[in-house]
Amino acid sequence: MTTNEHTTLVLGGTGRVGRRVTKRLIERGVDVRVGSRAGKPPFDWEDPSTWADAVVGVRSAYLMYYPEVEWPGAGDAIAALARLAVDAGVQRLVLLSARNQDEAVRCEDAVTSLPVEWTIVAPASFNQNFDEGVFREPLRHGVLALPAGDNADPFVDADDIADVAVAALTEDGHVGERYELTGPRLWTFAEGVDEIARATGRALRYEPITRDQFADAIVNDGAPRDFADPLATLISEFFDGRNSSLADGVERALHRKPRDFADWVAEIAPTGVWDAA
Repeated sequence: MTTNEHTTLVLGGTGRVGRRVTKRLIERGVDVRVGSRAGKPPFDWEDPSTWADAVVGVRSAYLMYYPEVEWPGAGDAIAALARLAVDAGVQRLVLLSARNQDEAVRCEDAVTSLPVEWTIVAPASFNQNFDEGVFREPLRHGVLALPAGDNADPFVDADDIADVAVAALTEDGHVGERYELTGPRLWTFAEGVDEIARATGRALRYEPITRDQFADAIVNDGAPRDFADPLATLISEFFDGRNSSLADGVERALHRKPRDFADWVAEIAPTGVWDAA
């Protein structure tokens, strides 16, 4: 497969990983179709009538489910879209999955059971949750409160995830592989917040809370209960210790080490993203 003779669909192409995938593909000369509500044609996970047009003329696709692959119902949606894509002639699927999550396994099974070239990319929690995601505002206010206890996680950089996804989309040698992606060492949230505090010179702390306390806090911030409850469950399960281990997916896919969280923090801190609110 060459990198300039086919169209690649990137779902979530404006998100944290997706926009990085899109940028790298364009730099390689790939014709990219961004799958988003503002895309041309538009794509909306909540509107299946938009799916068929999005896969027309596509040879490979990066599948990212919104809001998360662990979300209730993700497996059914991924199964329906993946089947539609294969029937439309898509030859290669790269799924952004997750580690040790039942709904993510359903998504993976839906893709790997199809007659298509597939690669599974299953990362740990992103570094970018701290500066581009839901952890940013709490850190700006000084306290990151999560239902994660004292469990550790091998935070991984979204740039490493994007590099693996792009390799799987454009290169030979990744078909049939499942890559679990982690950083090079484990971090508790207390340690991660302390690292950001040292880099910024601010007094920051991590506070472990319960799943229900987290859900209530999200609702108090304006989120609907039917969003807050599954989000709280997702976070509490993901960080319950089941993912407190390292994996070698970055090394296997890219033949290099993943980026360390501390190195990433040192680069991001001077941008002011964690300045006091």
